[in-house]
Amino acid sequence: MSREQNWANNYTFKAAHIHRPDSLDELRGLVARLSKVRAIGARHSFNGIADSPDDLIDLSAFDPHFVTDAPQQTVTVSAATTYTELVAYLQTSGWALHNMASLPHISIAGAISTGTHGSGDTNGTLSTAVAGLEFVASTGDLVQIRRGNADFDGIVVGLGAFGIITRITLDIQPRFEIRQDAFADLPWAALLDSFDEIMSAAYSVSVLTRWSGKTVDRVWLKTRLTNERTADIPEARWGAVPALHPYIGDKHAEGCQLTEFGVPGPWSQRLPHVQSAAGAGANDQIQSEYMVPRHVARVAFGKLRAIGAAIDSHLIATEIRTVMGDSLWLSPCYGHDTVAIHFTWKSEPEPVHAITSKIEDTLLPLGGRPHWGKLIHADARQLARLYPRLHHFRDLVRTYDPAGKFRNEFLDKHVFGEAE
Repeated sequence: MSREQNWANNYTFKAAHIHRPDSLDELRGLVARLSKVRAIGARHSFNGIADSPDDLIDLSAFDPHFVTDAPQQTVTVSAATTYTELVAYLQTSGWALHNMASLPHISIAGAISTGTHGSGDTNGTLSTAVAGLEFVASTGDLVQIRRGNADFDGIVVGLGAFGIITRITLDIQPRFEIRQDAFADLPWAALLDSFDEIMSAAYSVSVLTRWSGKTVDRVWLKTRLTNERTADIPEARWGAVPALHPYIGDKHAEGCQLTEFGVPGPWSQRLPHVQSAAGAGANDQIQSEYMVPRHVARVAFGKLRAIGAAIDSHLIATEIRTVMGDSLWLSPCYGHDTVAIHFTWKSEPEPVHAITSKIEDTLLPLGGRPHWGKLIHADARQLARLYPRLHHFRDLVRTYDPAGKFRNEFLDKHVFGEAE
């Protein structure tokens, strides 16, 4: 049989079977009888986190079944639903999420289980919007957990280790509008000197760049509009000038199919970088990302600039964003505010493997945590130094899954390791 591949075609799944149940009872029966099983979502991870040595379960046949609780300001939805589907429902209903990832095509369960994030000094990861989870445990039993329960902070960013998530309850708020503006050629010296001012200049800020030049290629400001007021377009500042186009190079633009700049629009079509109605963009790429404590960001930038030429020879673009800290045990933003440094690489596996290994050697000693869904080299021993609650997470997983039904190669290497 032909094997399933991820979106970027850089990972081939090892599982022999993919099951596609269309009811909760069928799902519970499958989980109870299978010996090794995992959930597969939108296939947008760049590693084997969603793989299984035996069986995979695809819940895309489940109806989203949106349930809005207006007094509590929450929405409950099937876990395999994509953000594209969710934001369309919320926007039509007058609601919004606090934040979005770059792509809306990813599944909700996959995003929150890996600590995926958007951007903004006062915005937490997508996982911080989770108010409750429902999942099928290894016995086939249905487990519900809500914010405030003792295990909640350990389970939300759960890497698929606790079971098959079926329903998720998320915080929502009244819908709002955003306007995006792009600036070009920000001097690196200005970014370093005015980093806090620049990153707090809008509701969400992205810095897109390469590493060996004298200037940052683009700064994207996503300004949240209030009281139906159309904010003035920002003038040139920090030495940057308004950009004629928002992207970096033709290839990057072609792959992104960006949402609209310069005019107000709904949060659902401005917070993500890519249009909801478009595809997920060019898949001839590999991605890695590292979340460094905010107070060491300038040091991290300096070290990366020192190897900038080597990075840029294989790089499509880097995106730098800020994310608020949280209390979720395996969130890359656990315990402190974070600067996310994302790399989109050319599809060149061997040289990308080499340069990302060098980047990890540079950033991990600074406290940089790799994104769980991207390229990772660090093993469990190295990651245990970065996650103070990792040993508690291991114990909690054993409580819910004592036989290791949801364990796979990824968890064995990056989470459990020598602890076993």
